[in-house]
Amino acid sequence: MLEHIASELIASKLTALDLIAPELIAEAAISWEKTSSHNGIEIRSLEVASEICDAAEIFHLVWPPIGGGTQVPPNLLRAITHSGGYCSAAYINREPIAAALAIVGVHQSESGPRIHLHSHMTGVIEPYRNRRIGTMIKAHQRWWAMSHGIDTIIWTFDPLVARNAKLNLVNLGVSIRGYEPNFYGAMKDAINVGEESDRVFAWWDLTGERARAAAQGELGPIMQLSESQVVVETPPDIVALRARDPKAAREWRYRMRENLTREFAAGREIVGVTKNGDYVLDDLLAGG
Repeated sequence: MLEHIASELIASKLTALDLIAPELIAEAAISWEKTSSHNGIEIRSLEVASEICDAAEIFHLVWPPIGGGTQVPPNLLRAITHSGGYCSAAYINREPIAAALAIVGVHQSESGPRIHLHSHMTGVIEPYRNRRIGTMIKAHQRWWAMSHGIDTIIWTFDPLVARNAKLNLVNLGVSIRGYEPNFYGAMKDAINVGEESDRVFAWWDLTGERARAAAQGELGPIMQLSESQVVVETPPDIVALRARDPKAAREWRYRMRENLTREFAAGREIVGVTKNGDYVLDDLLAGG
């Protein structure tokens, strides 16, 4: 699937598509297959047009556009998968309940430009949330990337949404660094309309110790801080607060923006959460 990308990378001397140890790929495959099959969930990559419509419908249901239209048209999804990107869906009794979309990107590393998978959308429809289905579909995405020689997945999320932070840090084992105020500009879906689209960046080292530990369920909240760690407070439920008190929610936005940009500028990254869901930051080297 990614042969054309590999040839371009070789021609331009980009460093990517490194050989990932087969045993690590097998370990990642077992991780998502065992968990999903145990829960009666089928997860598969989507490539043909008829299946891709399932993902488009999930994205439409999770992020309903204001004023009609659709989040991602099926023809665009087909173009992304045809050009080496990732699209998948999770099914229960052949009914789609979740989907994910990612494109191939390039970032700068100490050894030069490297490719990564940029995970743009992962959504689970309402009746099936809080059942770790998002974790399962991300585990499938991890295996898919590794099997294509990609060892890093990056994505953005709203730092005010506590459930996303727990998923990313505890269930997946990412580290979080980089803050972009109003990253997407004005967004016109029912979830984000009227909000500034501040985003932080999750970096998932797919073969790293944290990702492997998370896949085995070995990560949890940080119960005791080290000397180098600091805490940034988070709101317990920003979605409910936005509905109840929009002004207070905006104050949280500006407070989080100030606190995280300060800590990131000081050379720290988010490495976990406390039992209460607050962010724990550590020095980049100390955080691994």
